Amino acid sequence: MIMELLVATHNEHKKEEIQQILGRDFAVKSLADYDLHEEIVEDGDSFRANALIKAKYCFEKTGIPSLGDDSGLVVEALGGRPGIFSARYAGDHDFAKNIAKVLEEMQGEENRKAYFITVLCYYNETGAQYFEGRVYGNLLDDNKGFKGFGYDPIFVPEGLGQTFAEMNPEDKNKISHRKQALDLFLKDIVAKRPQQN
Repeated sequence: MIMELLVATHNEHKKEEIQQILGRDFAVKSLADYDLHEEIVEDGDSFRANALIKAKYCFEKTGIPSLGDDSGLVVEALGGRPGIFSARYAGDHDFAKNIAKVLEEMQGEENRKAYFITVLCYYNETGAQYFEGRVYGNLLDDNKGFKGFGYDPIFVPEGLGQTFAEMNPEDKNKISHRKQALDLFLKDIVAKRPQQN
């Protein structure tokens, strides 16, 4: 039986990525599929709080089990910034400016440790559940690569010699923070499904 899942996004690329990861047992929908076009105000004080705001909004509007996610870059030397403000660190979703601001703040800093985090909130009639994924790595002092999005051009995952923006999307999706969180979600959902005889 195929499970319908509403993902709290207007981004069709994110919808397709989640559909690919979850597979054929799920019918992944976006906000646009339900004609929901208003901006969801993410005013939480943590990744978890923002993921909950998005998932709860979708479920209350549609009654469809919903998935909200909040993701960002956490830089050790910057005290955890940009964190929950990753998408609008230097303005509204302008990642060229966001990267430039991070690189400027990191000038002369030897500690380049950082991680990407995704927190998923799954919300249905029983309430909220959370799933988290992280990828640890280091920041470069300049952009490398043209694939991916966000801070991908300056982030090199541990044990790899290239940035997320230099990797093929398929390879990135095998190790990404979102993939890790979705794998945990999938494992939990499958475990709770009634077994067919």
